[in-house]
Amino acid sequence: QVQLVESGGGLVQPGGSLRLSCLASGRIFNINDMGWYRQAPGKERELVAILTDGDSAAYGDSVKGRFTISRDNPKNRIYLQMDSLKPEDTAVYYCNAHVLRNMFASLLEVWGQGTLVTVSS
Repeated sequence: QVQLVESGGGLVQPGGSLRLSCLASGRIFNINDMGWYRQAPGKERELVAILTDGDSAAYGDSVKGRFTISRDNPKNRIYLQMDSLKPEDTAVYYCNAHVLRNMFASLLEVWGQGTLVTVSS
């Protein structure tokens, strides 16, 4: 089993900052990529940021310049630093990863349980 556990969500005022963390654990041979998605009420889930095994980062258009994704060695924990938060950033944020459980396995997609971020005064 592979698990992703998020932490760091909460309530913050507009213009404030939060940092989310996601830890991958379990039977992992290699992590191909890890990232963050979010889903606001009544909306589809959307990409926030993703980090590949080669540390190449990509961001959703709505968060570019405000959010930063990073990773700890040994590369099984990622962070999402969220600055200049806006009310429209309010959503449940989900950690996502594509992992190999062994060198012969296919890529497995894993989701965390989600953490709520609320931006409100």
